[in-house]
Amino acid sequence: MSKHFLSKLTGSFATPALENPTGVMMEAAYRDLGLDWRYINCDIQPEDLKNAVLGAKAMNWRGFNCSIPHKVSVIDHLDELGESARIIGAVNTVVNRDGKLVGENTDGRGFVESVKSSLELTNKRVVLFGAGGAARAVAVELALAGVAHITIVNRNQERGEELSKLVADNTSAGAEYHAWTKQYQIPAETDLVINVTSIGLFPNVDAELDIDTESIKSSMVVADGIFNPPETRLIQTAKTKGCTTVNGLGMLVQQGAIAFEYWTGKTPSIEVMKAALSDALCVTDLERTET
Repeated sequence: MSKHFLSKLTGSFATPALENPTGVMMEAAYRDLGLDWRYINCDIQPEDLKNAVLGAKAMNWRGFNCSIPHKVSVIDHLDELGESARIIGAVNTVVNRDGKLVGENTDGRGFVESVKSSLELTNKRVVLFGAGGAARAVAVELALAGVAHITIVNRNQERGEELSKLVADNTSAGAEYHAWTKQYQIPAETDLVINVTSIGLFPNVDAELDIDTESIKSSMVVADGIFNPPETRLIQTAKTKGCTTVNGLGMLVQQGAIAFEYWTGKTPSIEVMKAALSDALCVTDLERTET
């Protein structure tokens, strides 16, 4: 059998890109399945995005991830959009399907997958903190997965109202905006509490959501989209209340696994991806504290 020396290419377009660990878990998953695929992390400025997409197409990349600040602007350079990406209005995964670049969004789906093992989502009531790009993805996917109602809690009223309208108009779930002007009381009937803001993200690891922690009940599942650190203050508090918790590492791995399937048509090992990511983040954290 003749050897071949042409790897299939995938990667990420973002800026900043320096601290994005996705490539570590993707390449670990490629190796685990014996695939000669590469994942190349690229720092792409907004004015270079069009050329980067054209370059990926010319080089027959199998696909790429898009992160901040390209999730919306990349749409102008794609051929088609999948359903969630169309509703959300943002793309984080691009798939090369027979020469056509198709935009998908795995952010919310990854979140739904990571929560599903802890909670059956049908007809559940959700409180979601945040109304940015990731919050849009999570809210839409939860609604498509069958939750009954989502309360959007956000400082910015316009974005909060826009997201609740987006969910109500495009899915069968009910949605409402709640102004976050003072300490928020989580309604007792809430099944799932989610942070999709950046509050608690490294390096501000002691920052806490402005919520009444007494309103967190042990019957609630509490999830945080932040993966660095994996144990945010919200997750720590929820554990002391006896809640089931879901951290952001699960979300990152699951959305990566969905992208992996889109590109390769194969199912990766979640365990391999999670182990590679955990190792990488531990090393990164050590380097941070030493420098």
